[in-house]
Amino acid sequence: MIRVEDLEYQWPGSKAPLLRLPRFELKPGEKVFVHGRSGSGKSTLLNLLTGILPIDQGQIHLLDQPFSEQSSRSQDRFRADHIGLIFQQFNLVPYLTALENVELPLRFSKRRQNKADLPASELLQLMGLPTEAIHRKPEDLSIGQQQRVAAARALIGQPELIFADEPTSALDSHSAQQFLAPLFEQSQKCGTGILFVSHDRALEKYFDRSFDLEEANQ
Repeated sequence: MIRVEDLEYQWPGSKAPLLRLPRFELKPGEKVFVHGRSGSGKSTLLNLLTGILPIDQGQIHLLDQPFSEQSSRSQDRFRADHIGLIFQQFNLVPYLTALENVELPLRFSKRRQNKADLPASELLQLMGLPTEAIHRKPEDLSIGQQQRVAAARALIGQPELIFADEPTSALDSHSAQQFLAPLFEQSQKCGTGILFVSHDRALEKYFDRSFDLEEANQ
């Protein structure tokens, strides 16, 4: 699902590359935990893999396609059709309800619209959001509830890949586990691969394998 070769990225004006990644792979349906200290390039890696940042060197293949060689417009289309994103700050649209936030990816991707086997309301319930909260706006939801909305939005339409950037940073250990269980259950049903970035090594045991970005970056 993901194949990276000789990836390198350097912030403009810096004297040395922030990220050097000779090789990385994620297999179909695999759940990989990426860890490293703050500043090691974890979020940058996700931004490179999704085309938000352009790479300086190397190759990125997603779903057997040369993603890093595509135009920005083609990358935007690919991202809308095949990738679910869970951001650290969730990035929910404040004037939309929880339900409308989850349905948002379907507006931008006919492919995901056609593959959405569960309505957004049912997906939210499976993710643990109370029925009475479905029509509330983000400001009226707890942090944990916002997180579940963000996860449901990433899952809707059965994307092949989900990238998660520190989505449990605001939660305690028990709440983080409660979040991961339905996320894994729904992704497994669709064969979705997950690349999960976090500094919280306590969560590592719930994944198929872990990847030390600092070690790979040496």
